[in-house]
Amino acid sequence: MEQIRSFEDLECWKACTDFRKFIRSITKKLPAEEKYELVSQMKRASRSVTNNIAEGYGRFHFKENTQFCRQSRGSLYELKDDLIIALDDEYITKEEFAEGVQKFEKCVLILNGYINYLVKAESNKINSP
Repeated sequence: MEQIRSFEDLECWKACTDFRKFIRSITKKLPAEEKYELVSQMKRASRSVTNNIAEGYGRFHFKENTQFCRQSRGSLYELKDDLIIALDDEYITKEEFAEGVQKFEKCVLILNGYINYLVKAESNKINSP
């Protein structure tokens, strides 16, 4: 197993970075009138996902790391809703939406695994003699 030396080594951060890049490509296709609305919202949320994973990692405490990862997960769900809005407003195709949802689901799955790991690690620390 690969040693984790930085948040950049975390699989959840890598998957969320890929999703952030996908969101960036989507925002470039949105109409100009959405520049300060949906585009801005999506950019901030996508950056929040990876920022919170990085910040949590840097806290060096399981509980704080877990909380930041939960905030990251919330931003992921916000992005899924933004993709639904973009589809409903016919800014993106069904294929682009499906790709986004697939990337979203991968991120949530990996991030949930990391959160579960952190929760168990905290429990083991508390329960150890």
